[in-house]
Amino acid sequence: MTSNAKLFERAQRTIPGGVNSPVRAFRQVGGIPRFIDRAEGPYMIDVEGRRYIDYIGSWGPMIVGHAHPEVVEAVQRAATRSLSFGAPTADEIDMAEAICALMPSVGMVRLVSSGTEAGMSALRLARGFTGRDAIVKFEGCYHGHADSLLVKAGSGLLTFGNPSSAGVPADLAKHTLVLEFNNIPQIEELFAERGHEIACVMVEPIAGNMNFIRGSSAWHRRLHELCAEHGSLLIWDEVMTGFRVALGGAQQVYGMRPDLVVMGKVIGGGMPLAAFGGRAEVMRKLSPLGGVYQAGTLSGNPVAVAAGMAQLRLIQRTGFYDRLAAATRSLMQGLEQAANRHGVGFRTDSEGGMFGFYFATDLPRNYPDIARADVELFKRFFHAMLDRGVYLAPSMYEAGFVSAAHDEAVIAATLAAADGAFAELARG
Repeated sequence: MTSNAKLFERAQRTIPGGVNSPVRAFRQVGGIPRFIDRAEGPYMIDVEGRRYIDYIGSWGPMIVGHAHPEVVEAVQRAATRSLSFGAPTADEIDMAEAICALMPSVGMVRLVSSGTEAGMSALRLARGFTGRDAIVKFEGCYHGHADSLLVKAGSGLLTFGNPSSAGVPADLAKHTLVLEFNNIPQIEELFAERGHEIACVMVEPIAGNMNFIRGSSAWHRRLHELCAEHGSLLIWDEVMTGFRVALGGAQQVYGMRPDLVVMGKVIGGGMPLAAFGGRAEVMRKLSPLGGVYQAGTLSGNPVAVAAGMAQLRLIQRTGFYDRLAAATRSLMQGLEQAANRHGVGFRTDSEGGMFGFYFATDLPRNYPDIARADVELFKRFFHAMLDRGVYLAPSMYEAGFVSAAHDEAVIAATLAAADGAFAELARG
């Protein structure tokens, strides 16, 4: 049997950092990444045969659990018909109709292959529709690794303490205006000064790449009002929250309709699939109807669409989100109770099947708040949980995810592990 350590050593010879996405490298928490061999339901099993309760869920997509039989069957059936056509299919229409029916703001939708591609395309569309160059984003929000969006981004960039990325031209970055999440006076001041230049405001309605941080209802309403007043487009990045915090995404939670929405993760069922959509008059600016070009050889890939459609059918079953949210709340409440028993400062928050926890006394409202949390305690807690068979995100700046496969017994086992982990922290 091979080992995680041997695989990591081998991987670093041919893959930068030994991983194909930076946060997987365990750089913030230290130690050897776990190389996963297989997964089923709420569990992942590494190459050494160690089983973990998984709260990453492939960073959000696995909302029904790993290797769900109906999803696997749909993929197998689609694969027998060919892995790709490069031509239209009826299944793509099914998915487009399903997204438009479930996501309140979406009148038309375009399928792509990744969240980065969807975010980049939505941004280009907003600029093409408005004829403006400037975009607004918020410190700590991550919308993929397109050049215009790697300015004070979240996710792995915060993990490494990097507010931006090398290779992003200054002439391009100057069009990206970065403000503080949840700060109403800042956005009002910016629109008063430069509203006529702003093509769009892009935001995670609930941030998931600087841990789980809610946008306040008042702040979201003000963003919507200012965009409408100044002719800018409001883009919600629901790659994480879409079909994860509610069937209608964060739009259902907040009762709001952005102009464009970026989607991914859950709609692909674990396969590379994402989308962007919104008001039909905006979406009609896309080629071949309009002058904003966007294309992709694997867009609407039939195997990915089959996986996504199978998962979309599963999450529409009666009571699905009630059970998912109840399991997530039970986990969060149990963690807080365990921390309190051992005198550890600790807070939690959640919505639907998405959650965050913080080694802090107050719930964070923005990136400066989360940056003040105790990262050393987080590192120790992460490894204490990993040693006890619970796999959490290996970064303080990432949200966590619960699936429908996390039943009462799995939650109870997690909380038993947490009690031991908090006791270990309390002992110093």
